[in-house]
This record gives sequence, C-alpha cells and structure tokens, in this order.
Amino acid sequence: MSKKLFLLDAMALIYRAYYALIRSPRITSKGINTNAQFGFTNTLFDLINKEKPTHLAVCFDTHAPTERHIDFTDYKANRQEAPEDLLASIPDIQRIIRGFNIPCVELDGYEADDVIGTLAWQAADAGYEVYMVTPDKDYGQLLIHPSVFIYKPPYMGSKEEVLDAKKVCEKWDIARVEQVVDILGLMGDAVDNIPGIPGVGEKTAAKLLKEYDTLENVLANADSIKGALGEKVRNGKDSAIISKKLATIITNVPVQFHEEDYQLKAWNNEALIEVFTELEFKTLGKRILGDAFNVFQTAAAGVQTDLFGNAVETKTAAKADGEEGLLATGFSADKNINNTPHEYHLLDTPEKVQAFLNDAVQQSEICFDTETTGLDANEADLVGMSFSFTPGVAFYIPCPPERDKTLAVLEQLRPLLEKPDITWIGQNLKYDMLVLKWYAFELKGNIYDTMLAHYVVEPEGRRSMDLLSAQYLGYEPVHIEELIGKKGKTQGNMRDVAVDKIKDYAAEDADITLQLKHALHPQLKEKEVEKVFYEVENPLVKVLTAMEFEGVKVDVGFLREYSKQLEIEAKQFEENVYQEAGVRFNLSSPRQLGEVLFDKLKLDPKAKKTKTGQYATGEDVLLKLAGNSSIVSDILGYRELTKLRSTYVDALPEMINSKTGRVHTSYAQAVAVTGRLSSNNPNLQNIPIRTERGKEIRKAFVPRDAEHTLISADYSQIELRVIAAISGDENMCEAFKQGKDIHTATAAKVYGIADEEVTKEQRYKAKSVNFGIIYGQGAFGLADNLGISRAEAKEIIDNYKKEFSGITRYMDGMINFAKEHGYVQTLMGRKRWLRDINSSNFTVRGFAERNAINSPIQGTAADMVKMAMIRIQAAMEKEKLRSRMILQVHDELVFDAHNDELEILKPLILENMKAALPLPNEVPVEAELGTGINWLEAH
Repeated sequence: MSKKLFLLDAMALIYRAYYALIRSPRITSKGINTNAQFGFTNTLFDLINKEKPTHLAVCFDTHAPTERHIDFTDYKANRQEAPEDLLASIPDIQRIIRGFNIPCVELDGYEADDVIGTLAWQAADAGYEVYMVTPDKDYGQLLIHPSVFIYKPPYMGSKEEVLDAKKVCEKWDIARVEQVVDILGLMGDAVDNIPGIPGVGEKTAAKLLKEYDTLENVLANADSIKGALGEKVRNGKDSAIISKKLATIITNVPVQFHEEDYQLKAWNNEALIEVFTELEFKTLGKRILGDAFNVFQTAAAGVQTDLFGNAVETKTAAKADGEEGLLATGFSADKNINNTPHEYHLLDTPEKVQAFLNDAVQQSEICFDTETTGLDANEADLVGMSFSFTPGVAFYIPCPPERDKTLAVLEQLRPLLEKPDITWIGQNLKYDMLVLKWYAFELKGNIYDTMLAHYVVEPEGRRSMDLLSAQYLGYEPVHIEELIGKKGKTQGNMRDVAVDKIKDYAAEDADITLQLKHALHPQLKEKEVEKVFYEVENPLVKVLTAMEFEGVKVDVGFLREYSKQLEIEAKQFEENVYQEAGVRFNLSSPRQLGEVLFDKLKLDPKAKKTKTGQYATGEDVLLKLAGNSSIVSDILGYRELTKLRSTYVDALPEMINSKTGRVHTSYAQAVAVTGRLSSNNPNLQNIPIRTERGKEIRKAFVPRDAEHTLISADYSQIELRVIAAISGDENMCEAFKQGKDIHTATAAKVYGIADEEVTKEQRYKAKSVNFGIIYGQGAFGLADNLGISRAEAKEIIDNYKKEFSGITRYMDGMINFAKEHGYVQTLMGRKRWLRDINSSNFTVRGFAERNAINSPIQGTAADMVKMAMIRIQAAMEKEKLRSRMILQVHDELVFDAHNDELEILKPLILENMKAALPLPNEVPVEAELGTGINWLEAH
C-alpha cells in the first residue's frame, strides 16, 4: 500500500466549519457555540475513514508576526476580527486532534501554508503521496512536485475534490503551476490584503502571463504594453514585486518530516470521550468511538423530515434529536432508571385501572403519554398509555391489538380523560391528543406542553425529551433502541416488546415529563414569556389537533390530468432546449447543462463555477440570463414543471389517508424561531403561488362534498402594518389609517409625487423597498433585485429613509435594545435571543442585527395569526358550527364551510382576525375573504 500523508490547514478548515452552521448554530447547554469543533471533527473523521491516510498532521498559524508582516505592514490588515466563538474553539479542536493521536504542527514566524509546503515537499521526496487539505487557492504553487496534491474536503453538499497540477493550471488559465505566484503578484489577493497591480484582474493577469511567462518578464516589458494596461503595469511595479513575495509559500521552514511522528496510531479514547462529553457530541461521539462512547445512550431518531425535506415534530423527534439534524445536540447525565428510585406500576386488569382512577380523578395535574405503533398519529394504533402525578411514580396501562378491546380500556378511563378541571401535561401533546381523537376520545381539561414551554424559553434551543431531561434533571431516560433493537427507526414493532419493558419505558416518559414541567415552569416567569405561552402557544395545540384530524379533500382526478398536462408541456420545453442547443444531453445534469450554456453557447463569458469546478446553473444564475436567450427560459420552464409534478402533483395523491380519503398535513409549532407555523406531509407553505402553473395546484384542494364551500381568509399586508405600528412612523401609519394602497403611498413619498401619478414601475420598486428594508436589504441587494443601477437603488433607499424616518429609528432602536438586553421581542412578549449582537466580527454581528430588526415584525405577525386561529375555533365551537378550519398557510386561513353556515361564518372569521391582536398607534388590521369550489378560486 502506498504511503499517503495528509496535511490539514487548520484555520482554513475551522473557519469553513464555523460559517457552515452560522444560520443554525450548535449551542450546548452551557451556551457554548460548537460549530467549529463539530464541523472540524466531522471533516477529520470522514477524511480518515474515507481516504485511509497512513500519515497525518494538522498545521496551525501562530500569533507571532511573520516575515510577510515585516515586509508589508498591511498584510492581512483588512481581515475582520475572527468571531469570538471561533477563537474559543481552537483549544478544543487541538484537544480533539491530540485525542486522535495526530500531531499539531506550528512554528513562530511562519504561517501554516509555509509549514505545510515544507513538509509536503520533504515527504514527497521521501516517496509519499501528499495531500494538502485546504480550500485555499494559493497552495496550487506547491504542485510543482508531481506527488503533491490539493484535497478539498466536501462542503455544503459538494463532493471532495482532488487537484493536481493540470487542474490547477486549467482553473487559473496558466501554463505551469509555478505561475500561480505570478498571477497572484499581478492580480493580488483581497483576502490577505495583497495589493497586486491596481486594475489588473485574474483574466488580464493570465493574458499577460501567456505573453510574458513570468511576472518579472511582464515588468521588464512594461514599456511595450500599450494603452491603459501598460500604464497600470508601470505604475504598479513595486506593488507587484512585493505581492509576489507575499504570495510565495516558503518551503524551507525549519521543520522536519519524521515519518514515525506523523504515522496514524490508535486513538486516545479516554481523551476523546472527555472532550466529546464536554462539547455534548452525542451521536458524533457514538459514530466515532462506537460502544466505547457510552456516556450518551440517547436515541438517534433525529429530527424527522417529510417528503420535502422539512423538519417534522413527530413523537420520536420530540423525544430524541439526532446530531445530524437541525435540532442537534446532546447532554451528559449521571442519573438513570437503574440508579434512581422509582415506582412504575403496570395496570393490566380493570381492577388495577379502577384503583388508579379513584386516585387520579382527585388530581389537578396529570402527565399523560401514549405508546403507539408508528410516528404518524393519523395512522398509529395505541399500544398503551402512561400517567404520572407524583415525581418518581408512574402508571402504565397497556392497550390490546384489537380495537374494540382498546376502546373498552379508554371507556373505563373516560371519567378521567374528559374531566374538565385537570391540567394535562405532556411533551408534544398534540401527537397524543390526535391519537386519542382517532378513537373518538379527547382530553377535556387544560394542557401544558413541556416542548412548547421550552420553545418560548429557548426558541433556538434543542427540545427533545432526552435532551431536556439531561439538561434540567441530569437524568438519562431509557431509549427506544433498547426495546426494539438498534436498527429500529420507528415504533412499528413495539407490539413485539414485552409489556414489562414497555412499562418502564412508557412510565418513565410520563414521570420525567412531569418533572420537566416542574423544572421548566419557573423559567417562563424568569424569562418573562408566560403571556406568549399561555395565550398563544399552549391554547393553539387543541386547535391544531382538530385541524390535523380534519384534513382536506384532494381532487385526485384533477391531479392526474394536470400531471399529464405538465408532462406534455415539460417535454416540449425539453425538446426546445435540445433544438436551441444543437445537441441532446441530460438536461437534469447541472454539469452537462453548464457545459452547453457556457462552453458551447458562450452565454456568459464571466460564468461562475461552484466549489466542485462545474458551472453554477442555479435558478438565480439562469434568471439573470433569461433575457439573453430563449434556451434559458425553456430550461426554467422545464425545471418548474418537473418540480411541480414530482414534488406536489404526483406526490399529493400518495399522501391521502386511507381511512378518510383526505390529506392530513402536520403543523410544527416548535421549529421556526420567529413563531411561524410550518407544515409537513405535505408542506403547504411551499406550494408555489407566484406562477400560473404553481397556482393551479391549489385547484386540487376542494370541499369535502357538494354541501360545503371553501373559504380563504388572508391578512392584508400584515408585516407592513406591524412595522408601521411598532415603529410609529407617521407617514406609514397615516397611509394605513386612510386605507391607502401602501406601496402606492410609499412610491408617492419616495418620488415626491401625488398618489395618482405613481406608475406601475414606481409602485413595484416601492414594494421591493417596503419588504426589503425589514430584512436588511441595502442598495446592492435592491439594485440586483430590481435590475437597476446601484446609484438609483441608493437614491430610492435614501429617499425612503428620509420620508419614513420612523422606520429608520425603529431599526436603530431595535439593534441598540438588543445590544443592551441580548434579545428582542414581539408585542406578545415572544423573545428572540441574539447572542452574537455584540460580536466584533461584522458578518456574525450583521446577521444578528438583521434578526433584531425583523424578528419582532415576523414574530408579531405569527402571534396574530395564531391568536386569530384560537379565537375563531372558540367562536365556531360556541356556535356549534359544522364548518371546520382546515389549513393555515403564512397569513392565510382556509375553512371547509357548510353552505348553510356561510353567512354566519364569514363575519365571524373576519371579526376575529381583525380583533386577534390590536396594533399600537391605531394602525388598523385588515383581512380579506373569498369563497370557491377549490382553494385557488377561494383565494
């Protein structure tokens, strides 16, 4: 076997790992951000596993100045400060590297590039294949040695890439890898603040090297280079010389490659267990160390995802988060069922159940949990139920496989289940309530959902029962794998488990959830989020349970016909593309498509490539080219139709519940940090509404029968009304009070004209500013969005801020409030914690500042919709209506209305939507309502 040495550029990989998770950071129970540690460890382990290196080292920079800093004081001077969390990760990462028994190599006065370059050439001379693991383009110069390669590890979905000298030359458009330093000397490197020759870019530099071969020859022939370019070269001579020196990697650093020091050895499991435990690497630790890592026995069921890849709140997901999911983390815990006193009782006879009932009906609070045959509450059967009202004591009642016998068990429990003065405690209670509803039973009392309590306390936190148990109780529950085997991904074989084993597992769930309630409850008061919990999230659970149970009818016949139509149209688009391209190819292959568009058809000489080296052909890229060639429009048309067919038109019929003939979407309350609901199986939030073909899908959603009609009620410009209200901006508030079209009114102010003079184009631009400003969009983003110059975009924004100065004051005020308090909040007190708001790294801080501005707006709108749902459901129940609320999408509610109740229901819906959450500064809340024989017509 050949000897393979891998040399890792530590800081480049650490930065990459940190920023890969910047939008969904991994935070431990102690508030430590472990993005970098987690990502780096994953990269290191995967590399060892996949590439099987025989030798390995990780090279670091030091804080000591290098010769480059002495030669050029501005070297790397423009780099923003590293995020504090990233810097804090380095000692942990070095501990992890040492735990793998891999050397960390660094030397004062030299950068990691220099250390890697020196070791790479020494090892290559000794007969090794050497792979420099880095995303840094400068390393190409080291590929002079034929046994040295650049290894770019996988990143953000891309595959790993190995570069040899030929690929580096192709990438730079140069003849020899030695010219990498020449091209860098000419064009500079903004990342390291290497100046190069001002005005000379990559393509010009490559062109000069084609003619003159080296930077020195370019400078020697500067007088013969004509025009402005010659002047730039002559004026930039000194800058080019120092730039080449700065870009040249030193290969005679005083380090020595001793192969025995770099040979992979057995890992120090004890050291890895220690650091993985501290960093709460639950699943990752198990994946790396196997059974040696038994600190965490937590289930790796993970965040379930639906057909469309969205996070789903299933019962299992609410109990255990996998590390690879968005809600990923882990906690250590010392207590478990084997070392903690408990009394778990099996109630397997009517007499035992009755004895329990006599005591239970006297209680004011009871924790309740179900065990079932599956994750989908609409399809699952009851296996058993557990109850607890005293910490450490719980009861398990098994349910026989026969439905009639389970109904008999439930009937005996009816006096308890339907007792109105009991508060039912549970973790993701919606699941349990939905299961009961399929047996025609319901919990009549109030509810207290521990998952939602934690959600309002820590909206970005992780909230599996296992994790919360470890965090708040120091307790590690029994895990489902221990019952159904390590390969079990669902509870589908729970029926095969001995009742006594299920008893411990199920009773413990109820016991621990009860204790979690006692631990979490004081947090609501401490964090001042009681109002949003008791008035918004908790009461919404019963509303969502009723909606999910009801479902919506789908017209399968329409979908099948529409699928055929889309197939024909997509085929026509495909044929158009082949005709225009002059060649047949795999239209679904981004690589082949890129080669056709940019190599063959030359649609964009500046076409960008992805990290894998292929042309970028995403929708954003193609939309910018759509006006240049009909082939691009045909490609976009083909993509739209094929996606509509596969994602919705052909998928929806497969989701129809066999018992009801309807589709039952599932609503997740505790996923979106802003408070917005998300839906899964199907994800109704993502059904396209901006294109005619996408809108047609809404025709498939229909009333249950001829006696019903769909009603769609939609809030009007709610987020803009919210920002007007909470900012108190005089002009915007007045426009809403007068019932003006807000975008027309905005355009009139921005352009200094009367409302009636506003053109369609001006209104469109004003609309873009209205929505863009609250998401932190600047002149560059607005210009790109509208296809206008940056100067015009800046003028529009400046005028906007002048005319709507209250909006600017709001934005500045929210950022300052967040800097002082560490959070922002909605009108109902929903909080968004912004731990990076005072970061010295402007990228990280900027992300937090944008959240400070838009979270109160989005969150208040979300609270309003939820409160409207609660009010409407209560009003419908009070009137004993047969009509049902069936869907919630963004700011819209959809109802399956009985025809006899239409005139009662319409004002009931509108009045409760408008009154759900009154806005300050007398900004009116408006909603619009429509009816129809399908969702599209109603909307």
